[in-house]
Amino acid sequence: MSTQACPIVGIPTCAISVDGKPTYRVVGKYADSVVNGAGCLPLLIPAVGEVGCFVELMGRLDGLFLTGGASNVRPDFYDGEESRAGTLHDPDRDSTTLPLIRAAIAAGVPVFAVCRGIQELNVALGGTLHQNVHELPGKSEHRMNRSVPTDERYDVRHPITIHPGGMLEKMAAEDLAAGREVMVNSLHAQAIDRLGDGLFVEAVSDDGVIEAVSVPGAKAFALGVQWHPEHHTSLQWPLSKAMFGGFGDACRDRMAARRSAGGSSSIRAA
Repeated sequence: MSTQACPIVGIPTCAISVDGKPTYRVVGKYADSVVNGAGCLPLLIPAVGEVGCFVELMGRLDGLFLTGGASNVRPDFYDGEESRAGTLHDPDRDSTTLPLIRAAIAAGVPVFAVCRGIQELNVALGGTLHQNVHELPGKSEHRMNRSVPTDERYDVRHPITIHPGGMLEKMAAEDLAAGREVMVNSLHAQAIDRLGDGLFVEAVSDDGVIEAVSVPGAKAFALGVQWHPEHHTSLQWPLSKAMFGGFGDACRDRMAARRSAGGSSSIRAA
């Protein structure tokens, strides 16, 4: 049995109903990517809203991973226009993730956010969202292609331009040095509109949609991407490996600092 300590990464869940029963759920690929991509232990956080103990929770976490999801951030959280009829929302998740993000950044807990997660990160820091980005003039179709098998939906769809001076420029060094265009998948309808306070645009798509942001003023790793690097197909891409590796390293640094400061003991891998 291994005694190697594992950083603990919190993953907020979605609140759904299964056979009429309230359920908290995370799709398995997200937990798997925290284990296989970052080398950390996932800990699910139920979507119970802001319960007043997030500061205490930050003292027990080494990272926070925000996932994609079927629902959209409710527009009243960013003073947006009312959603169209039939739009799926998860207010319990919103009420959990938005204050949780702010607490994590303030406490220096590493944050990695994908798809819905980058939208939550932006809203948590005062930004707004486009609810149907594909309908904007000059924008391409960014939504999931439901006509192909599930795994094929995570294949590359379009290039991104990585801005200099940010986190992704270093992480994509292998591709950029070889002169390769960095390609990503696309499975979203919403996207960042007005940028949240203190965010830096790391990358944009070929039609100008914000595809990645970071928080330069954060005490630790804080990155959000609009695509899905966690799927077993995209997790093999050099940039995906670099992002999860960087997140995992930041979580290990956080664990070491927490332990040396006398924080809660880490869970050890079996």
